[in-house]
Amino acid sequence: MNDTDDQEISKRAHQLWEQAGRPSGRDQEFWYEAERQIKAERIRHELKMPDNL
Repeated sequence: MNDTDDQEISKRAHQLWEQAGRPSGRDQEFWYEAERQIKAERIRHELKMPDNL
């Protein structure tokens, strides 16, 4: 992942954290969940839009 990916993950993690009521001490949990969600979205997009069409 690159800096742009890190920014996207950070933004998503912050959104997840806010939705969860801003709990303290769970930074890594929200980071990894955001990373997982973004990766899954990219995979779904790639499966819908193959490069070989």
